Amino acid sequence: MPLPKAELHLHIEGTLEPELAFALAARNGVPLPYAHTDELRKAYQFDDLQSFLNLYYELMAVLRTEQDFEDLANAYLARAAAQGVRHAEVFFDPQAHIARGVAMGTVVEGLWRALGRSTENHGVSTQLIMCFLRDESAESALETLEAAKPYLDRIIGIGLDSAEVGHPPAKFREVYEAAAALGLRRVAHAGEEGPPEYITEALDVLGVERIDHGLRCMEDEALVERLVRERVPLTLCPLSNVRLRAVDVLAEHPLPAMLDAGLLCTVNSDDPAYFGGYVADNFHAVRDALGLDQERMRELARNSFVASFLEHDEERRARYLAEVEAYDFPGRP
Repeated sequence: MPLPKAELHLHIEGTLEPELAFALAARNGVPLPYAHTDELRKAYQFDDLQSFLNLYYELMAVLRTEQDFEDLANAYLARAAAQGVRHAEVFFDPQAHIARGVAMGTVVEGLWRALGRSTENHGVSTQLIMCFLRDESAESALETLEAAKPYLDRIIGIGLDSAEVGHPPAKFREVYEAAAALGLRRVAHAGEEGPPEYITEALDVLGVERIDHGLRCMEDEALVERLVRERVPLTLCPLSNVRLRAVDVLAEHPLPAMLDAGLLCTVNSDDPAYFGGYVADNFHAVRDALGLDQERMRELARNSFVASFLEHDEERRARYLAEVEAYDFPGRP
């Protein structure tokens, strides 16, 4: 039995495994520029964030119908449950689908066909977070928020992702203010490839409650002190950091120093089909590469539930935390 955990940084489009990509391509008559799954899997080698995004958006072409999005989400939930995930806060990128002629309703309804039954079918509670593409315009983000309004009973928050460099958080002040007025939770990618200043800007200008990645906060001592003081969670994705060259090798990842500094760090998988592992794989990898002991692993699992948006169900959060505390490590979490 794996260590119970929450996953808070997971792009559902990034769970598209080659086998499912080919199956959906065949179902929808979408040609792929790869002869077979092995050839496609070989393409999952990246020099930086942009090289990953190019393939990520190319493969989205196979996602067309509600059934496609339901199948994608169910495949992720089955894998997540097997890796000890008890709660998942799932990102999706509506602009990338709307630009292809796939309606917001198709995406949300399809995902919700899986997420709405995730507790019963997979033993995983879920929430849905809509992300804006930061390399698109602020106007496009506002239009996307407007298009999402009929579905806000299913969407609990907003996020900000895609190419970070050259797209500071302040660009999206207006849409974050509008989302706050609607009562939506707010997170944003910051400090992955972008500078520590983007983390500060996300906090001060966008009013985010959680920083996705946040790796580069360690370059700014005052920022680290603030994040510790304000208990701002960071949703780290170690295997992603290595695949996208934010960190050269996992043994050099700053996670231990971040925990030692008192930061509220969590471990997540980001885009697991592309980056070599789901969330338990990330836990195992940092344990082995960084020499984390069982109590550090328990701390990371505990942090994942503390950082989750479960304020509406504190009884559930307490139950998950109790599972973490009662967990008996069998030598491998």
